[in-house]
Amino acid sequence: MGRTMMNFDPFWTGAEALSSFVYPWDAETVPTTIFRSLHDKRHFYFRFDVIDCDIVVERGTADKMAVLNSDRVEIFFRSNEKMQPYYGLEMDPLGRVLDYKAEFYRKFDYKWRWKGITVRSAFTLNGYRVWGCITLNSLRSLNLISDNRLQAGLFRGKCISHTPAEVSFKWISWIRPHSEQPDFHIPSAFGELILEGL
Repeated sequence: MGRTMMNFDPFWTGAEALSSFVYPWDAETVPTTIFRSLHDKRHFYFRFDVIDCDIVVERGTADKMAVLNSDRVEIFFRSNEKMQPYYGLEMDPLGRVLDYKAEFYRKFDYKWRWKGITVRSAFTLNGYRVWGCITLNSLRSLNLISDNRLQAGLFRGKCISHTPAEVSFKWISWIRPHSEQPDFHIPSAFGELILEGL
């Protein structure tokens, strides 16, 4: 996929831009990550814009597990604070999606597939963009919408080293989790997205 200039898209004009992402476990300046979301009566739309001058992706395979060895953005959704269950969408710059169902703590079902989701991606002049939509029916079927609200975690994995023996990351989050060690799979990593007018 070649690098492209992403033109202004009026579709996103009314979306609030969340840019207050942090390095919860590093003291240095965090690279820019911007998240936007919108919805209509049928779909929840999302978009990540990422500044990254050194993008790392594992190429040569369409296997969704390759996302784990690549730069990526992530959305987690949970149906309750006990995270019984919760759902992960981890998406890389090539548009591959690692989707899974999980239960606290870190009990993953990677065979699970999210029905009702579309994801696209593009390289930009200074990073990459991932955007997509999820049907509201699928969110409702998983009991993820309550009082027009979504309990969600928004994250980014910045790959800093990729060798045949090891892949290492710095982790970026919208909410600062209450953990001394890098971990997004805990209740304190989640915030709330409000679906106004639904």
